[in-house]
Amino acid sequence: LNVGTDPLAASKTSRLLEKAAPAFDLPLLDGGSVSSDDLAGKTVIVNFWNEWCEPCLAELPALKDFWTAHQGDSDLAMVGIAHASYLSDKKLAQYAQEEGLDWTIALDPKSKAALEFGIRGQPETFVISPSGEVVGYQLSQMSRADLEAMLAASRGMQ
Repeated sequence: LNVGTDPLAASKTSRLLEKAAPAFDLPLLDGGSVSSDDLAGKTVIVNFWNEWCEPCLAELPALKDFWTAHQGDSDLAMVGIAHASYLSDKKLAQYAQEEGLDWTIALDPKSKAALEFGIRGQPETFVISPSGEVVGYQLSQMSRADLEAMLAASRGMQ
């Protein structure tokens, strides 16, 4: 029986928080692939996005600033998962290049990762600790401060 009065209560958390992150193995725009096994032992920021989502576009400067500051960190990976894109893979790759998305950009065929992570919208971001646990979550636009706080929390769990 649900008697809550806050219609947004469920959006403030994820069923995955403090649980093992779902395993994934996704194709990349460049033809390679990325898997959770490849990234084991690192903090992994997983960001579900697409090119037509206004909050995703508004979030881009924060993601770029964060990645510019941390792309050399050997204990960190950032994976943008293009979900529900209207573009072909080739056009999406061109878009990512034009926008300067220098982090790993993966595709989500048949929305398998989206289903495994239980996403409910975009942008939606998960932070996975080096031990593989989801330690951070945000449904909606992230700020640079949000990303830094989640990274610090993840590193504190090493």
